[in-house]
Amino acid sequence: MGLLIEGKWHDQWYDTEKHGGEFVRESAQLRDWVGNEQSVSDAPAGAEPAAVLPAEAGRYHLYVSLACPWAHRTLIMRKLKGLEPLIGVSHVSPLMLGDGWTYHEDEGSSGDPLYGVEFHHQLYTMTDPDYTGRVTVPVLWDKQEKRIVNNESADLLRIFNHAFDTLNGNTLDFYPSDLREEIDTVNADVYEHINNGVYKSGFATHQDVYEKHVQALFDALERVEERLGRQRYLAGEWLTEADIRLFTTLIRFDAVYHGHFKCNLKRIEDYPNMSNYLRELYQWPGVAETVDLDHIKRHYYYSHDTINPTRIVPAGPLLGLERPHDRERLPGQGVRDASR
Repeated sequence: MGLLIEGKWHDQWYDTEKHGGEFVRESAQLRDWVGNEQSVSDAPAGAEPAAVLPAEAGRYHLYVSLACPWAHRTLIMRKLKGLEPLIGVSHVSPLMLGDGWTYHEDEGSSGDPLYGVEFHHQLYTMTDPDYTGRVTVPVLWDKQEKRIVNNESADLLRIFNHAFDTLNGNTLDFYPSDLREEIDTVNADVYEHINNGVYKSGFATHQDVYEKHVQALFDALERVEERLGRQRYLAGEWLTEADIRLFTTLIRFDAVYHGHFKCNLKRIEDYPNMSNYLRELYQWPGVAETVDLDHIKRHYYYSHDTINPTRIVPAGPLLGLERPHDRERLPGQGVRDASR
C-alpha cells in the first residue's frame, strides 16, 4: 500500500512505529457528491461536499478491488440498486505489490477500458498532478470532467442509494430517514471495532497494541451476536447500509482475518446468529455475484509480505455459504421502498 507525495509514487508501508505500534488509517480526501442539493443531506456528518455533480447515465465509472471490503460495499450497493447499466466498473489485480493497485490483466484485473492506465495511482495524478496521500479503492470517476469525484466508500453508498433513482426507477432505500440514528450508531461501533478493528489487530506491530485491538474486536462481535439474536438485521426488520458495511468484513473473516490477521479467538462460524446472518446476506439475490474469494485470499496472503513472507495462499477454509440459514425465525421485511 504505497502513496503519492506531490504526485510522485512511493512504495511505502504504514509507519506504525510513529504511532506506538498502531495502524492509523488515513481519511479520504476526494469527497464531491453526485445527485442534487437535496441528496447532499445524506452525506455523513462533517463531510459536506465542495461540489455536487448531476446524476447522468453513463457519465460515471467505478474503480474497485474485488478483494477490498471498502470497495466491495459499493459493488453490493450498485447491484442492489440496479445501477449496472448506468455506472460501469473496472477492478484492479488482487496482487498489490511495489506499484500498488495495478490493472495487469494477466494477474486477474479487468484492465482499464477508459484510458488503459497500468497503475491505479495514475487516476489520482490525472485528477491532481500534485496529489499527496494514500492511493485507495474504491473511486468514482467522472468521465466528463476526467477526475475522481469521490474516494470514500461510505459516501458512495449514500450516493448510490438515492442519486440515480429517477434514472432507473429503483427506489429501494438502504438509509431510511426513521432509521438513520440507529444506523449511524451501529455504523460507528462496527467501523471502529470490526471493519477497521481487524486491520488495527492485523497491522499492529506491538504485542500490547494487538491484544488491545483484538479484544475490542471480539467484544464488538459479541455485541453484534447479541443484537442479531433479537432482531433480523442490524437496524431492526429492514436490511440497511449497516448490514452491507458489516457483511464485507464478515465474509472475509474466517477466510482471511482469522488466520492472516491473527483475529483467532473465534470464527464467525462459531457465532450461531452471525453465521446464519452471514449466509442470509450472501444468498440475497445478487450479493454472491459480488464476492470473489479467490481475489480476497490472493490479495491478503500474497500482498502483505510483512505478515506472510512466504506468500503461500491457503487452500481453505471451506465456508459452506450456500447452506440454509435460520433467519426466517425473526421478523424481517426485506428492504424499505422509499416510494411506498
